[in-house]
Amino acid sequence: MTDFSRNNLDRETSPYLLQHRDNPVHWQPWGQAALDQAQATSKPILLSVGYAACHWCHVMAHESFEDPAIAALMNELFVNIKVDREERPDIDSIYQTALALLGEQGGWPLTMFLTARGEPFWGGTYFPPAPRYGRPGFADVLKRVAEIYRTDAETIEKNRTALLGALKERARTQRPDGGVPDLSPALLERIAERLLREVDPVHGGLGTAPKFPQCPILELIWRSHLRSGRAEPGAAVTNTLERMCQGGIYDHLGGGFARYSTDQQWLVPHFEKMLYDNAAMLELLCLVHARTASPLFEARIRETVDWVLREMVAEGGGFAATIDADSEGEEGRFYVWSAAEITELLGADAAFFAEAYDVRPGGNWEGHTILNRSHRPALRGAEEEARLAALRGKLLAARGKRVRPGWDDKVLADWNGLMIAALLAAAARLDEPAWIPPARRAFDFVATRMQQGDRLFHSMRGGERRHAGMLDDYAAMARAALALHEATGEGRFLDQAARWTATLDRHFWDAEQGGYFFTADDAEALIARTRHAHDNATPSGNGLMLEVLARLHHLTGRAEYGTRAEALLHAFLPEIGRNFFPLATFLNAAELLLAPVNVAVVGRREADDTARLVRAALGAGRPGLVLQVVAPDESLPAGHPAAAKPQLDGRATAYVCIGPTCSAPVTDAAGLEAVLAGR
Repeated sequence: MTDFSRNNLDRETSPYLLQHRDNPVHWQPWGQAALDQAQATSKPILLSVGYAACHWCHVMAHESFEDPAIAALMNELFVNIKVDREERPDIDSIYQTALALLGEQGGWPLTMFLTARGEPFWGGTYFPPAPRYGRPGFADVLKRVAEIYRTDAETIEKNRTALLGALKERARTQRPDGGVPDLSPALLERIAERLLREVDPVHGGLGTAPKFPQCPILELIWRSHLRSGRAEPGAAVTNTLERMCQGGIYDHLGGGFARYSTDQQWLVPHFEKMLYDNAAMLELLCLVHARTASPLFEARIRETVDWVLREMVAEGGGFAATIDADSEGEEGRFYVWSAAEITELLGADAAFFAEAYDVRPGGNWEGHTILNRSHRPALRGAEEEARLAALRGKLLAARGKRVRPGWDDKVLADWNGLMIAALLAAAARLDEPAWIPPARRAFDFVATRMQQGDRLFHSMRGGERRHAGMLDDYAAMARAALALHEATGEGRFLDQAARWTATLDRHFWDAEQGGYFFTADDAEALIARTRHAHDNATPSGNGLMLEVLARLHHLTGRAEYGTRAEALLHAFLPEIGRNFFPLATFLNAAELLLAPVNVAVVGRREADDTARLVRAALGAGRPGLVLQVVAPDESLPAGHPAAAKPQLDGRATAYVCIGPTCSAPVTDAAGLEAVLAGR
């Protein structure tokens, strides 16, 4: 029997929920018991959603949830439910959408007010304890919402009905007035050109401030550069990456990128580091490095991988979720410096380092210095860079003695899938086979310890699996499985991708409109079952599955995968005519259907000459590439354009096939790279 007169988060495993277990608020985890309590007491629900690394979540916790007077109001007037958005993206997605329907900008912390049945009627994000920043005080909000709920049933019902109807309608594909577009390379070019106009020509990135990396959109623009050969889209992406790689959003001592920049120049981040952001940055940097050979991009790939393997490996080899923005109660305290500290630690080298990294007596942010090289982003000569690297090592060692930010070590299946694929891309691009085993270990952790039968769990921490797997979990892990198959040749990875796809087809497919729902047909019933193809903080699950299905079709030759990929594509094609801005992952994946690049290597997988061709293909930075390796006495799938093509002079031989047409045989890595680069 649940005791609702106490805070019940002490039984949870989420670091975010455990951060709130000592609040005087009687927090309850999401579940039927809390909903039943709201109905039994005729109280509305206050739903608070955040995550462990969220700075403003900490601010609201310290200001309001730890305040006895505000907590007493919350306990008196509401049933209070706390949710970790990383553990329950299904819940977060619904109520973030509801907030957007109210005309408010979403984000975290999310503060929503619900009926006893979990239906939203009003909400916001951060509220200060007393009125400021143009926002009402939280105590006043609590009293006013409770009063309206008690005395104005008509307003509550009007809001509830409108929001619930709109939420359910959002799961249906909306057809634009102008009809459904025909997806073609020409349409992708027009979309890329429109997105290019949003790029800041000076500092890079999309828009002004705040700025997020927006990797899928940058990839879409980069693909346009590769297709068309036009310099402008390529320059927009390389400038953006250079600015991020040399800005304060990058941790110049420890490696890794923060979630976003609060300013236009990429100087001041919210300092939390998320696994998924760094996975996306790694893949994009690898893609662009393949054509630019930029030493800066190579350095950032290596440093970020080093950070992941040093600081983000959790129990059993899975990858942890996040590192906090705050330490000792202050945002960024772990990462910032003063000129005096730099002088004390570096002595005679301090002035040299300070000039390179923007270290000033008064600091560059709130009296402190965020290390960056934005003022002189070009790399210096090898001798100077080596000297700077040694000095960074001294500062990193000194920083290691500080109180570290919180580490959210829960393992999320979808985020792990993204990082596994990114590590494999980096291993191929920079010829670092030592990065493959950590990717394999993370995969095996999820595929064994986070799976029961054919069903994945979303989250695991402390040996405890939590929450039924969602679309993004299966999609990201299936994509990772296919990347491992291509990198290693092991058939078990291809088989696992096929099994997870079958699970999605059985439990997630929308038989009426096509496409995959975010949750399974036997998952916990929420007020709406979402279905969409737009990117949020992480790539769209339907976008990832479009790639998975197309890749499975090419790798196996099985027509049903191609048929399902076409159905998925057409399920969301109408959305392109309405708003293509959030569809970048989906559009990038569609190119694998429109213009696949099938590379077949005929040779024994264990042979050195075969391995060289495999590395060249996977590291070539050619979007839409599908790699298959067959021994000379084996056959490619039926219908493959290189079927029955032989080895040349007994050596491992590659064929590059675009559509039904294949290149001449290639037996050396440099030649294969040239063919894939279109030279």
